[in-house]
Amino acid sequence: MAVSKKKRTLDLNKIPVHIAIIMDGNGRWAEKRRLSRSVGHREGAKAVREIVEEAYDIGVKYLTVFAFSSENWSRPKEEVDELMRLYLEYLKNAENETSDKDVRVRIIGSREGLSDEIIQQIQKVEQKTVDKKRMNLIIALNYGGRQDIIQAVKKMVDDIEKGVIEKRMITEDELQKRLLTEEIPEPDLLIRTSGEMRLSNFLIWQCAYTEFYYSPVLWPDFKKKHFHDAILDYQNRSRRFGGVK
Repeated sequence: MAVSKKKRTLDLNKIPVHIAIIMDGNGRWAEKRRLSRSVGHREGAKAVREIVEEAYDIGVKYLTVFAFSSENWSRPKEEVDELMRLYLEYLKNAENETSDKDVRVRIIGSREGLSDEIIQQIQKVEQKTVDKKRMNLIIALNYGGRQDIIQAVKKMVDDIEKGVIEKRMITEDELQKRLLTEEIPEPDLLIRTSGEMRLSNFLIWQCAYTEFYYSPVLWPDFKKKHFHDAILDYQNRSRRFGGVK
């Protein structure tokens, strides 16, 4: 089964199970138009909705979007406050927007620094969608890859001290069980928009063998056709995981 888009064929039998996206370029999109950065973030939120819907339609099982990094707190307070308002609004609408879809919403990241209202909304949307199975939408909010590894190591140390595991049992699998993405498979494809080519502390453990795709398109302008381009590129690659084909 395949769909044809402008003479290019997307193979729906080879859709990546897990796609992760670093949604970059909202601020630059706004600045190019002499608009406030908050306008760029609002336009970026519209792009999220379009890509989530398309991912669902073509059969992506896990979609992780990098909404706010642990380093983003250093941005101007006005911008951070606007972002938090946007996230609260998105979380409040998430249940309604996915009510007709079999989508489970998960939020990964530290709760430290988030308002009580955002935390309550996170708990609400996660509980309301916990039994949905067709697609998992994972929102990385106040997330950092290094911090994720550190908290996993701390959990492992606690378990050693409690006698749950022994030191000799420290393995990649044991660490993986304690990451915030514990039940989520590692990304097959990571997309970063706006032309930047770095991970920015996003899923750094989980992306050890992920295929990277960099798009020059600023996130608010990232449409279904660009999403398809990334998947088509992925489908034409040979994944060897350190071995030989």
